[in-house]
Amino acid sequence: MNPRVNEISGSLIREMHARKRPSSMDLGLGEPSLLPNPQHFERAMRDVRERGVKYTPNAGDPELRHAIARHYRYPVMERVESVCVTVGSQEAMYVALKTLLDPARDELLVVEPAFPSYAKMAALEGVAVRSVAMHANDGFAFDGERIVAAVGARTRAVVLCSPCNPTARVITRDAAEVLTRALQRRGGEPVWLIHDEIYREQTFVDDAAQLAQLYPHTIVTNSLSKSNALTGLRLGWILGPAALIAEATKVHAWVTSCADTFAQRVALEIFQSGALREHAEWYRARRRELLAALDESGLHYVGPDGSFYVCVKLADGMNSVAAAHELIDRYDVIAIPGVAFGPALEGWLRLSWVAAPEVVRAGIGRIAQYCLPVSPPC
Repeated sequence: MNPRVNEISGSLIREMHARKRPSSMDLGLGEPSLLPNPQHFERAMRDVRERGVKYTPNAGDPELRHAIARHYRYPVMERVESVCVTVGSQEAMYVALKTLLDPARDELLVVEPAFPSYAKMAALEGVAVRSVAMHANDGFAFDGERIVAAVGARTRAVVLCSPCNPTARVITRDAAEVLTRALQRRGGEPVWLIHDEIYREQTFVDDAAQLAQLYPHTIVTNSLSKSNALTGLRLGWILGPAALIAEATKVHAWVTSCADTFAQRVALEIFQSGALREHAEWYRARRRELLAALDESGLHYVGPDGSFYVCVKLADGMNSVAAAHELIDRYDVIAIPGVAFGPALEGWLRLSWVAAPEVVRAGIGRIAQYCLPVSPPC
């Protein structure tokens, strides 16, 4: 066995999800409960009937790549050559890391709390990983100065997710400008920013920054999974400078050849019809209901700027893994232990609020019943 694989632990998120019962109130997995718009599939099927489902070029269907580049219009990423279509954003992130980082000399800096896949992918490749934690007393807000201070001599890339899974915070324009200006002042090889934008369409505040608008050495990963309730379609993309995307396409080609052709046709229909934000208002409405339920519960939480997560605090000293298991055993509620996203989130739970509003409200009520008697207010 490859020792790197053997040393990488499984997913704590999936471990908790595996304990779900038919009766459980599921506030765990980040899986949209909305159904996708069938019109996108029907239109794609018309194309399939005419042209079949053949290979596309390795980097993806040129028409789709052009539509993606045109939609985002990021500087130095406005051409079809700046896009590689991938099998979801997970592959996009893996390809970006493998393309950019040399295990013999480079280091990845992960801004935590963070989705655990970034560090595990780097470890799988033998790339050194360090993390820089955002502070709970600042509501886990992205701190540009703190991130810059953590950049070391070997740091080749910094990865962050905004809107963030798990904290639901965004990197503000002010924080992004502090970060990008400091990186631009550095000498030597550039430090790249890898911006996971998978929750971009679930942004609820006005001052969220897109790093690719500010900094030329930015790689963006994204997908249709969360924006259009298409997690199982596995259709994502990498955006970056054309020279980097040419190299990334070589990695992608040897990993998967090309993304699913039918999925690419569905994606093209979404981009051409301007439907990327077709679910955005639904999420805004659910967020309002979520905040009302949290305020009534008395739980301490970090208000979500974006995504469809919220972090709630446990009583001081409480272990998040033990708490999550006890919530399943005693209250039939699925929640994700904060420590799954790094030590900075120990003592917290991540809740997903994509379930029906009545389920989310009842689940929050049960968490409050569990938490508040221990140390009010929790």
